[in-house]
Amino acid sequence: MTRRTFHRETEAVRQNDLIAATLDSVAELGLAGATVREVAYRAGVTPGLIRRYFDNKERLVAAAYRTFISDLIETAAAGCGDGPAHARLAGLIRASVTAPVADGRTLSIWAAFIGTVNSDPAMAETHREGYQAFRDLIEQLVGECLRERGTDASHQSIRQHAIVLNALLDGLWIEISMGGDDFSRMDVVRIALDSTATLLGIDPAEFRE
Repeated sequence: MTRRTFHRETEAVRQNDLIAATLDSVAELGLAGATVREVAYRAGVTPGLIRRYFDNKERLVAAAYRTFISDLIETAAAGCGDGPAHARLAGLIRASVTAPVADGRTLSIWAAFIGTVNSDPAMAETHREGYQAFRDLIEQLVGECLRERGTDASHQSIRQHAIVLNALLDGLWIEISMGGDDFSRMDVVRIALDSTATLLGIDPAEFRE
């Protein structure tokens, strides 16, 4: 466990430090163990200072989940790079099934948070926003990829492809992050790329280029 050294920082930096300490706590101890006192210790501040920025633990946890989801999407999106649509989509796929997006720590944090979605409206809203943002990104790239190839796909068809592709990535992400022996022996990036190509009617060899 790493305890941060307290410095006088701007409010934005301090809030980010508190959220980072919360995510570290959740990863190691779960939500129950991520108490205000534990987060304060890891952040190198007093519990009273945390309450200056967050009214209660629930608000702190909601902010941490929002940051966690946003960072995951940003990291995956960074894999898109430049170039033609199919290359950017392939980059997103690769980033989505490899570390740091797909790893044990990320899964532990997600699993701790996801258990609150059905009971906490704020967490549910954050989850919906994150899911929608990532699906919108996939939908945009799928549409561009199909148009690039001269495929006249309807908006409904593109959305359906995006929903299926998102579900495929979710499943692979969980299995890879759990570190199962079967997946450790497989080329999961190739599986993800080939499955995406098949879904979109693209030659897998061309999609992997």
